[in-house]
Amino acid sequence: MLNPSSTVALESSFLSAATLVLIGSILVGSILGHLAPDAGLQLGMLVDYTLLVLVSLLFFGIRFESLKLAAGNWGFIAIALLANFVIVPILGYGIASLFIFDHPLLFVGLVIYFMAPCTDWFLGFTRLSGGNVALGSTLLPINMILQLVLYPLYLQLFTHQIVETNVALIGISMLQWFMIPLAIAFLFHQISRMLLKPSAFENLLQRADKTIPWLIGLLVLEIFAANVHIILLHYAVFAWMLIAVFIFFLFTFLLSEGLTYLFRLPYAERALLTMTLAARNAPLMLVVSMTSLPGQPLIYAALIIGMLLELPHLTVLQRLLLITQKRYQHRNVPGNLPKLY
Repeated sequence: MLNPSSTVALESSFLSAATLVLIGSILVGSILGHLAPDAGLQLGMLVDYTLLVLVSLLFFGIRFESLKLAAGNWGFIAIALLANFVIVPILGYGIASLFIFDHPLLFVGLVIYFMAPCTDWFLGFTRLSGGNVALGSTLLPINMILQLVLYPLYLQLFTHQIVETNVALIGISMLQWFMIPLAIAFLFHQISRMLLKPSAFENLLQRADKTIPWLIGLLVLEIFAANVHIILLHYAVFAWMLIAVFIFFLFTFLLSEGLTYLFRLPYAERALLTMTLAARNAPLMLVVSMTSLPGQPLIYAALIIGMLLELPHLTVLQRLLLITQKRYQHRNVPGNLPKLY
């Protein structure tokens, strides 16, 4: 069995590799689409199959049993949900409007990227920064369900009808691509949990988690290979998008620090709140957008560009949290904190 330090080292290496996979997929997909357009179009025809496998693995890996931990922690969960589903989407909309409102489809993609909190690798960065992983695990299924339910509403509120937001059609798409796979994945998750030993079941979940970055990379490669010429027509806007994402990350950090100070959260919850506000659920939003808003490669490209900065940003946050951990704990003695939950 690996000791905790070995596990952390492996997780850090895995998360860093995910960034390289994403960058490599963009480069390979772009080169292939430019040099061999027909092959790129053939790859684009495989997108639906990649989407189906990806969404199934995303759902299979959700630890629904962690919801039982929520009972005694509703105070923190309420803070995280209010920030993630009310304050952060409004903040993201304002930042996107300021920088790329004149480029409607890229604007929509960036707004979608900003509005959905992460349901997977933020927990890895929470562990690496010494945060409350057990409490963070309760946010995974809650965040997943809420962002799927709120997706059509956010589109109507924040996109100014730039794209068609027929709630009935989106609802049908969500049912076909998400609710049915969610039910099947949940059933398979529970059956596997009953049939396998705990160590074998956890190993299966970890293998599923480690497959996800490669599937995201394959999906990104397919998108760029099939649509590179359309995407590159707007390359000049990408710099502004990266600046917008950077400013968004800066403001989410300031928000997490403000909420930490206001509610006097202990360090473990501070680290968790920082990570859940910073990390966005680009993989799931990419899948949702490709099924609900088909034929919009610029929207998909905006989501992918957000991912480019996210993993390096989370790495920097993790280092910053660890550097300030001792000073923070000395200033905020847990025994003197007001009871939030």
